[in-house]
Amino acid sequence: MLAKRIIPCLDIKDGRTVKGVNFERLRDAGDPVELGARYSAEGADELVFLDITATHERRKTLAALARDIARHLNIPFTIGGGIGSLEDVGALLDAGADKISVNSAAVRRPELISELAGHFGSQFVVLAVDAKEVDGQWKVHLNGGRIPTPIDLFDWVKEAEDRGAGEILFTSMNHDGVKDGFALNATAQVAARVNIPIIASGGAGQMEHFRDVFTQGKADAGLAASIFHFGEIPIGELKRYLAAEGIGVRPI
Repeated sequence: MLAKRIIPCLDIKDGRTVKGVNFERLRDAGDPVELGARYSAEGADELVFLDITATHERRKTLAALARDIARHLNIPFTIGGGIGSLEDVGALLDAGADKISVNSAAVRRPELISELAGHFGSQFVVLAVDAKEVDGQWKVHLNGGRIPTPIDLFDWVKEAEDRGAGEILFTSMNHDGVKDGFALNATAQVAARVNIPIIASGGAGQMEHFRDVFTQGKADAGLAASIFHFGEIPIGELKRYLAAEGIGVRPI
């Protein structure tokens, strides 16, 4: 069985790492490159960098950021935000990114997933999905959670897999920043619908939450932000806890 991965996520706005609650009330968390280098040294398995306002403000994620990150890291990293074409992806991969994440652009034009997978390979394509439970139904949202859609979360992840996505990054907007645990049932349902790895995001507040998302949620990786940014849970301590709980993790 593959080891479960611990992935710090760095949401970037105006060149700074930020973190909020339910996608709102953002506060500064530091320089993304410095934080990334710290997490790499602490034993993180991968990193995700998301420019959370790139799509909303109609900007492109800068390849310069990817180059800067690559110079300071020795672990894989994914970068996303404002990606909508083969050219965008090519520039980021050339700059040193290991994978790219697409979200809103793929929802608006699902063919983009097929194009990226066909040109670069599925292993480079992560579909990020921001979804919110409303009246018992999980619906996909766009532009950093600002725009609701009628699209069903579980149908969308299956379509994305069929089109060639190599991984799903599912963020529960209901749980984001609240720190009371991941959306275990929804994550497990996502995992049941597809045969590609699932990164669970939104809700981590205690080490037990990672244990639960790996066991009950069937996730392949657990992603979190503020608990790492503000030193609430050291990555090494988290990995030792998970190993003691019988969950396979990569050594520090």
